[in-house]
Amino acid sequence: MAGELIYGRRPVEEAKRGRRRVLRVLTRDDLPDEELERRCGSPDHQGVIAEVEPYPYADPGALLAADDALVLALDRVQDPHNLGAICRSAEAAGVAGVVIPDRHAASVTASVCKTSAGAVEHLALARVGNLADWIELAKKDGAWAYGAAAEAETPYTEPDYSGRVVLVLGGEEKGIRPRVASVCDALVSIPRRGAVGSLNVSAAAAVLVFGALRSRTPA
Repeated sequence: MAGELIYGRRPVEEAKRGRRRVLRVLTRDDLPDEELERRCGSPDHQGVIAEVEPYPYADPGALLAADDALVLALDRVQDPHNLGAICRSAEAAGVAGVVIPDRHAASVTASVCKTSAGAVEHLALARVGNLADWIELAKKDGAWAYGAAAEAETPYTEPDYSGRVVLVLGGEEKGIRPRVASVCDALVSIPRRGAVGSLNVSAAAAVLVFGALRSRTPA
């Protein structure tokens, strides 16, 4: 196969409905499970793999076109499973898109497609060279930027999420880098009641994005 490979029943089905062309599909009717696993590099293929065109990343300048655009910006999230889970929540919530750095961060791979259950095929993902610079440009376009930080004193339920909003989440080990945090309008935290120090970044993303949407919805 010459194109990119994805695997799993749901990712392949969503790819057929998505933006990139599916070049070929192979199932257990064509190859034994062992050969499917060898080709895709994973035992989680569920009996189907597909050759698809390269992932079509979005224009980062277009994500905030709508007056009420809600965008997630991920500062060096490196675990493909976290990126996939975040994309699944983001697509389900109907966010305008997700922005990721083009270096030192996970990108859309077959593993990300599988973890997102095919959500990446419908979600606008954009890559940028400098995340802090992109956030500053977003603010010039009228967006408010809120960064998630476990030590922040402002609870995530306090800001006004109306209009254009960028929610910023940091990487798995160090969180948001200082330069990125410095361009956020405010840092917010998710209140904790248990003994664990912080949430996984994908869980935090789901809390923040649905919390922001809830504040936009009339009671």
